Order: sequence, then structure tokens, then C-alpha cells
Amino acid sequence: MEASVSKRPPQPEPQRANRSRAVSELLPAIGGAAFRKFGFVQSAIVSRWPDIVGERWAGVSQPESLRFPPGEKRDGTLSLVVKGAHAPMMQHITPEIAERVNRFFGYAAVARVQIRQGDVAPRIARRAPPSLKPAPAEMGLGIKTIADPELRAVLESLAAGVAASTGIPRIS
Repeated sequence: MEASVSKRPPQPEPQRANRSRAVSELLPAIGGAAFRKFGFVQSAIVSRWPDIVGERWAGVSQPESLRFPPGEKRDGTLSLVVKGAHAPMMQHITPEIAERVNRFFGYAAVARVQIRQGDVAPRIARRAPPSLKPAPAEMGLGIKTIADPELRAVLESLAAGVAASTGIPRIS
């Protein structure tokens, strides 16, 4: 008796990039997986917390997780860790916090805010390095009108670097 063996055609090998990739290309995927594991869809809510709720409330609170109902990406529950005595005050402003987070995301991501009392890690102030000089006046007011402080600082340092350079750059 002969056994009939069906032979499948070989599967083509997946196409490779065949190029070096910058670390910046890889990091969002790595960081994103870690943040999703701890309940954050976007890591920006953690890094931009002072911009979302303001410096006053960011100093006494930090986001712990953002959980959505199964299969949904809206109407989630934002869990916050708040320093002890500040929890009752934060309870009063939870509707405003939910509104600000939803405005940050651009859709109704948060429906509930849950507060847990605990220790809040001190925030490290983000400042431009002292070696950077403000943008020269001849650059105009275009950079000064940018609302995002991080972006403005980066663009000012770029403008200052361009203004300080003389001639064509040399590659040695």
C-alpha cells in the first residue's frame, strides 16, 4: 500500500529590512509593550501628567493605570495614586481630571477616576540644558508662540545652533 503524502509548496521567506535601524525606531515598541502591561495605552499620560493636570496636582498625584472594558478603547477607569491628605481634595476635582485627560487624548477615554492613597515619587524638573541659549531675536516670534514647552525648547536650541554656525559644515 502506498501512502499518499501531499507536498505543500514551500512558504516564501519573509522579506527582511536589510538595514540598520535607529534605536529610536525600536524604543517606542519596547516602551509601549511595557506601558500596556501596566495598563497604559499611551505612555504620554505618564510623561505629560504635569501638562494634563497642572503642576499643582501633578506634585501630589501620579497615574497608576488606565483600564478599558474588554474590547473597548473608551470609557475607561483611570487609577491615580495620591499623597495621603490630598486625596479628599482630588476626589472633588475628579470630573475635571477626567475632562482634561479626555481632552488630551481627543476622545472619551476616561469615564471614571479611581483614587488610591499612597506614596508619590518626586517629579524631576524637565529643563533645557544651561548651555543652550535662547533663540536669537532675528528668528522672529514663530518659535515663541509654540505652546508645548518641550517642543519650544528643542526648536530654540536648534535655532540657536543654526545661528551660531558659520559657513558650510565640515565632515572630518
